[in-house]
Amino acid sequence: MPDGFKGLRIYNTLTRRKEDFVPLDAANVRVYVCGPTVYDFAHIGNARPVIVFDVLFRLLRYLYGEDSVTYVRNITDVDDKINARALRDYGAEIEAGGLSLNEAIRRVTEKTAGQFHADVAALGCLQPSVEPRATEFVLPRADGRPDMVNLIQRLIDGGHAYEAKGEILFDTASMPDYGGLSKRKLEDQQAGARVAVDPHKKNPADFVLWKESSAEEPGWEATFTIDGKEVAIRGRPGWHIECSAMSAAYLGEVFDIHGGGLDLIFPHHENEIAQSRCAHGTETMANYWMHNGFLQVEGKKMAKSEGNFVTIHDLLAAENFGGRKWPGEVLRLAMLMTHYREPIDFSQRKLEEAEGVLDGWYRAVGDAEAAGMICADTLGALLDDLNTTGAIAALHELRAQAAKGSEGAKAALKTSGALLGLLEKSQEEWFSGKAAGASIDEAVVEAEIAARLSFIREKNFAEADRIREDMAARGIQLMDYKDPETGERRTRWEVKR
Repeated sequence: MPDGFKGLRIYNTLTRRKEDFVPLDAANVRVYVCGPTVYDFAHIGNARPVIVFDVLFRLLRYLYGEDSVTYVRNITDVDDKINARALRDYGAEIEAGGLSLNEAIRRVTEKTAGQFHADVAALGCLQPSVEPRATEFVLPRADGRPDMVNLIQRLIDGGHAYEAKGEILFDTASMPDYGGLSKRKLEDQQAGARVAVDPHKKNPADFVLWKESSAEEPGWEATFTIDGKEVAIRGRPGWHIECSAMSAAYLGEVFDIHGGGLDLIFPHHENEIAQSRCAHGTETMANYWMHNGFLQVEGKKMAKSEGNFVTIHDLLAAENFGGRKWPGEVLRLAMLMTHYREPIDFSQRKLEEAEGVLDGWYRAVGDAEAAGMICADTLGALLDDLNTTGAIAALHELRAQAAKGSEGAKAALKTSGALLGLLEKSQEEWFSGKAAGASIDEAVVEAEIAARLSFIREKNFAEADRIREDMAARGIQLMDYKDPETGERRTRWEVKR
């Protein structure tokens, strides 16, 4: 830990309070984050946890050393949504006998996983230490790492699972403190919470560990010992058991941090905890649980029915959000400008604001190398529950010093920005890349001019100069003149390439 800092503090969803982070082993800090279900291109809601936990990964590597952090982010490539997408896209070929369902599923998952990797790379995210695929952990493995079938058998042996109508279900009543993460009491769920009520379940909250597959559905041949008898069920795993197996395979039965979106607290993470604790006989699965807040688009919940469903690919490569393509770094900063636990309203205006900030930072940094010290205020903010908003405020201060010619501030801005996954291009790469695909939104320019004139009237010349510099960095020259009739300051503009 750098001198002068007490250490990292994390808001732990499990305890509902901010706590000092104390790893189980400082030489092997272990983190697991739920990754994508690869049935479609990842949307911008999926981008938020990827970016948030990439910053956490970078911070932990800085604090403990690159070789002392293991970050696992899985890929779910077995799911009923994937099956449905395969039938939709390749149904004709399957019916004609030219393609099996498993082959169709592989095509879907390979395509969407490949696009996911391209998208998150464009967002400036590091590769996780390990990226396991769920299908590789269904059956017992040659390397002996934990798998789903054996994990389910351990639950059966411990009296925590039972078979009913071709399914193996987790018996929630067998775990007295089930619901500790979400703070949901089992009796409240039985009284009518949002859980599937199926007559073959012992309790409404019981959830599927293994489900039988029809001849037309993908499945694995598995045999379980139940009440002393071998029961063969060709089937596929439930969603929750996948992460319990993959996390144990690479991080152990108990590890440091488990992360994901707020929507995963219940039922996914709650059920992961139940499975893992009961299978391994441990008091916890992970010591710290971190969850990022919800995302909406232009003030509304993102949904295809609302017409505001936006994928990462749409923003990076298409022109259907604001009529232009956006650099990945702009999307990244736009996400980090809101604290990870707070809800975020994703909008074109937020992207424009982030782009303006980055233009100013790149202009101030110039050709400086990332060789300076990490800014103490930036690091201090990140150590306080990953407070990226505070870290960004500190970068603004560095930018002001760098704009005045401070070489130390330039290097510190470059180095500190890199801790957030920002400012990793050269100034030339940034502006030439933007110019190659940029289009001018006249309404945005006029809004910036109006804001600048307002700052001038308020004698806030620093902000007025910032807008002029940011416009210049975008290739837009502002020219002031006096209105011949009123004598008021006016501004016209033109594009300079």
